[in-house]
Amino acid sequence: MRRGDLIFVFTPTVQKVSLISFLVSSSRVESTKNKPVLFFAVCGLANLNNRIVGGQDAPAGFWPWQVSLQRPSHFCGGSLINSQWVLTAAHCFPSASGVNVVLGLQSLQGSNPNNVSRTITTLIVHPNYNSNTNDNDIALLQLSSPVTFNNYITPVCLASTNSTFYSGVNTWVTGWGNIGSGVSLPAPQTLQEVQVPIVGNRQCKCSYGAGSITDNMVCAGLLEGGKDSCQGDSGGPLVIKQNNRWIQAGVVSFGRGCALPNFPGVYTRVSQYQTWINTQITSNQPGFIAFTSTGTDSDLSVSCSTTTTTTTTTTTTTTTTPITTTTTTTASTTTKPTGKIFY
Repeated sequence: MRRGDLIFVFTPTVQKVSLISFLVSSSRVESTKNKPVLFFAVCGLANLNNRIVGGQDAPAGFWPWQVSLQRPSHFCGGSLINSQWVLTAAHCFPSASGVNVVLGLQSLQGSNPNNVSRTITTLIVHPNYNSNTNDNDIALLQLSSPVTFNNYITPVCLASTNSTFYSGVNTWVTGWGNIGSGVSLPAPQTLQEVQVPIVGNRQCKCSYGAGSITDNMVCAGLLEGGKDSCQGDSGGPLVIKQNNRWIQAGVVSFGRGCALPNFPGVYTRVSQYQTWINTQITSNQPGFIAFTSTGTDSDLSVSCSTTTTTTTTTTTTTTTTPITTTTTTTASTTTKPTGKIFY
């Protein structure tokens, strides 16, 4: 268990699948180079995405906040939240050394004329991240220099503290992860998208056990299985549309296998972290928007016929020094893979 913000500083030279949708403004996102930015005014606009439901391959520019984290190949996703900060999952980062953040990317292979690459100068892992329970699985990355916004690189809005996500509300998740447990995304490894409904926390606890799903998590997927995020999608965004804005509701965190019946994907609930994020990013703060579900939440009437519990114990000690990082961990003998955590 990590106690205290982990801030790793580097010199500038150091170098699940199925996933989103939203009707958006047709106006072009204005370049922010050399201009002060009100990120609420530009966040969540995907100018090239004008459809309501999606397929599998995501066309270029449909999800302009999606980033690929590479060392040197892709290992996790993330989302751009202002011109110089990326939101991702804490479990992706035992270290930020040698990581490149690639934006404006459509496929992992072949030509990508709109891509931009940055290194990481600062990694901030949530002080209460628990690698054993996956609680508070969230981290922030500061880019080596700001990026300029365009149709292919735009920040996403974030769900504010008072957001509500009722069971059955449709969301989208995107990433370059596996298309099934142990099945890699085939060449040219084009960004994938899938629509998945919210599964209320009560229902999700019926599957994972009451102690495994906390208020800091949100679940999404089909209870019959078949659609989910998977290994390699970790850290990527779970988003939802409201009016003409995309709002990030979750960060891909963990699950049991991929797209298995009765085991929806589990995501870090972004709305729980507005204060923490704004405490870390003190200038050009991200745009937060409240997502409000309508009607009655069917999850309130859910009760489990049986209860499953999971008990694990982990002790983690982390040592941090400027320029380089050293992490020493004493833990259980089970090693979790890079990317979405499996059980």
